[in-house]
Amino acid sequence: MDNRFNKVFSLFDPSNIEFSPSSYLTDIFPSCFSFHPFIKCKDNNFEGHSHQLNNIAIMSSLNYLHMLIISDTGIKNNIATFIAYIYIYNRPIIKTLHHAANITSTKAELFTIRCGINQAVSLLGTSKIIVVTDSIHTTRKIFDLLIYPFQVYLAAISKELRKFFIANNNNSIEFWECPSYCNWPLFKSIDRNTKCFHQIPLLLCKLSWNFSKKNKCNNII
Repeated sequence: MDNRFNKVFSLFDPSNIEFSPSSYLTDIFPSCFSFHPFIKCKDNNFEGHSHQLNNIAIMSSLNYLHMLIISDTGIKNNIATFIAYIYIYNRPIIKTLHHAANITSTKAELFTIRCGINQAVSLLGTSKIIVVTDSIHTTRKIFDLLIYPFQVYLAAISKELRKFFIANNNNSIEFWECPSYCNWPLFKSIDRNTKCFHQIPLLLCKLSWNFSKKNKCNNII
């Protein structure tokens, strides 16, 4: 077997400036980000939460300074599919679709959010990014730089957010949770698209071998 297919990519970057105690986003920009989880009450307030998400979508569609990102991931047959829809005022919807083998849902979700944030930062004038996801616990990891297995992803996202916050003191990002069972129309359509892809992995023996080697190296680390 060609050993170039058996590389173990670096997950640790201790010298990265993003991991310096003086560079933590939580310390420098504590008011620039917020989380809005879905709280399941006794009455199962799905309708109220969907109504709130509808208002957010409408308000963002009317403001050219806002960007709405809706992301979803799914894993089937060892293949992860992650999709992000980006809504910007008076512009066509930006759709991104990615596939990856032997990757966890957390890494897939972080990668999808990173793609959306890159789009937002590249557009001059964006003042608010709104991310809607069914994995809000994953988005919290962005601001917890001590979770080592995801350092590469966290450093990249942290760097983009730092540029975004420095550009204007009023810039902000919000993370909203939308459980799949909430049946919010926009998220439901993306979730349907995620599940409709049926990727068949090629060279299964090679994938299994790579995955075993990666797991072994992770355990050693």
